[in-house]
Amino acid sequence: MKASFVVLAVATLVAGCAGAQGPGPKAVAQLEATQGNTATGTVTFEQRGGKVVLTAEVRGLKPNAEHGFHVHEKGDCSSGDGMSTGGHFNPNGAPHGQPGHGPHHSGDIPALKADANGAAKLVWEGDELTVTDGPLSVVGRGVIVHRDPDDYKTQPTGNAGPRLACGVVKRI
Repeated sequence: MKASFVVLAVATLVAGCAGAQGPGPKAVAQLEATQGNTATGTVTFEQRGGKVVLTAEVRGLKPNAEHGFHVHEKGDCSSGDGMSTGGHFNPNGAPHGQPGHGPHHSGDIPALKADANGAAKLVWEGDELTVTDGPLSVVGRGVIVHRDPDDYKTQPTGNAGPRLACGVVKRI
């Protein structure tokens, strides 16, 4: 009886571990301020099964304000104003919109909400980006923080205004 209990316990443990979604590949974007701005920070992407967990910490924002936040198509911050990153990352040709509320670009991320000190933190999970190779990969893309809130309606940008910070996503 003891032996069958041990076998059952080990089988249950192995089955539980096989279904776990442990940490997978990671990538990071170091956000640097665009010309004339002060926003900086770090955005981390971690693959967990079929989803990516994005963790962002950004400083130097307008206090108590909401800021548009997107993954852009090109990993190029050379222009000084962030415009060299191109448009929102949109491999599926979807309209711009709010994640979790109908069709949207793969690069549409929930807004950053700055506190009274101009700092924002965001943890978000989505299934329209990957850290692994493929058409939905964020690796080599740009991450942009905008001055204004995203209205999630105006096509194709959400009317989020100038680009305050820019970073290139690199696998770690």
